[in-house]
Order: sequence, then C-alpha cells, then structure tokens
Amino acid sequence: MRKFFRFALIAAAVVATPAFAEMKIAVLNYQMALLESDAAKKYAVDAEKKFGPQLNKLKSLESDAKNIQSRLAAGGDKLKDSERDRLESDFKQKARDFQFQSKELNESKAAADRDMLKQLKPKLDKAVEEVLKKGNYDIVIERGAVVDAKPQYDITRDVIERMNQNR
Repeated sequence: MRKFFRFALIAAAVVATPAFAEMKIAVLNYQMALLESDAAKKYAVDAEKKFGPQLNKLKSLESDAKNIQSRLAAGGDKLKDSERDRLESDFKQKARDFQFQSKELNESKAAADRDMLKQLKPKLDKAVEEVLKKGNYDIVIERGAVVDAKPQYDITRDVIERMNQNR
C-alpha cells in the first residue's frame, strides 16, 4: 500500500511539473495508417482480382455441397440406397475439396499479405518519422493504448497523407 501512495505521489509530481505541461503528445493508429493508405487499398483491389477465381470456386463447391445436403435431408429416405450412397459420397468429396482449397487459398492470401506488409512497413515507418519530426512531438502513443483522445492529438491522417505523398 505504501508503494502505491509513493507511486501516486511521484505521478502527481510529474504531471504538475511545468515541463510536462509543455510536452507535445500525439496519438497514432498504426494499423489504420497502414490499411487506409493508397498502396494498401490498391493491394486490396489487386488481391481481390488475384484470389477472386479461387474464392468463386470455393463458393461454388459450398453451394454444390449444400444442394446435395438439402436433397439428402428432403428426400433421402425415399432415394434408392445406391443413389443415397452416391450423393453422400459426392457430399463428402465436395466437403474435402472445399477444406483443401480453402486452406490453400488462406495460405496463399496470408503469404501475399505478409509480402505486402514487408513492402509497406518501411514506407509507413518513414512517413511516421517525417510527421513526428515535422510536429516535434515528445511522446507518441499507440491509439489502442489510449482510452480517449481529442482529435487534434491524433496524427493518423497526417501519416496516411505523408505515406501517400511519398509513394
């Protein structure tokens, strides 16, 4: 308990000092700055074009499997054993294909996302550094670590603009 009071007293002293009152503080949403940049938006469009056909195949497989499942549920007991067995086999095959292709698509997309991040991170870091130097900030806090901040302290938009200018 004593340590808590000591800490509270020190914290109050720091806050009360004139030097603290003159500190320039900023808040930055690093993830938003990355995802809202023109380069990230272009990547999203390119990724949709690249992975769109695979996604459409997955949707088609899912639809086929659901149709088979509906047929089995609706009239499975009225079907001949051979027909029901064939439908169940088709359903299992489609489910396996869906799982395999889904995993493959997720891995490909994750690899592409990592490559994009590897390319954009240095550009983002440079834009952040430039905004920080220009604004002469003493402290920059990640937006996720802040409960609330006035909009004038948020430099995220400035970083996005700088990143888009640098290309």
